[in-house]
Amino acid sequence: MQPGLQKNGGDQALGRSRGGLTTKIHAAGIDESRSVALHLSAGNAGDAPAFDPLYDSLNPENVLEAIAMDKGYDSDHIRQRLELDGIEPVVSPKANRMCQYPYDLERYKRRNTIERFFNKLKQFRRIATRYYKLKVTFFAAVYLAASLIALKNS
Repeated sequence: MQPGLQKNGGDQALGRSRGGLTTKIHAAGIDESRSVALHLSAGNAGDAPAFDPLYDSLNPENVLEAIAMDKGYDSDHIRQRLELDGIEPVVSPKANRMCQYPYDLERYKRRNTIERFFNKLKQFRRIATRYYKLKVTFFAAVYLAASLIALKNS
């Protein structure tokens, strides 16, 4: 066995489902062509736990007023962390949330830019079908595809 690799559980981005191995790609982006941070998590894991590594990988020099996020990122921990940094969390509250927080609907509508980025990313067949079996090679392919998207649209 190679150093640094574990036989069981060594690849944290692999999740099991009935369809086989699954992975979630988490991205922070400026528009549909430019992602500024990428993170992988297991497909059977929730979205909210992946927020901290994604947020920590953002450049601290970026001045952010608000962050528009999917419902999966609606948690008190995420809201508190963003508010401590002076950033407005723009996230539609989950239906089962006891306290329904208000959010800026106009800013939330602009969240579709990251959805368009994912659409362009899934045009790469190896990304959409999760061709690669290891986290390292799959993540490299995601970065390569994101770089090609940025180059094509610049």
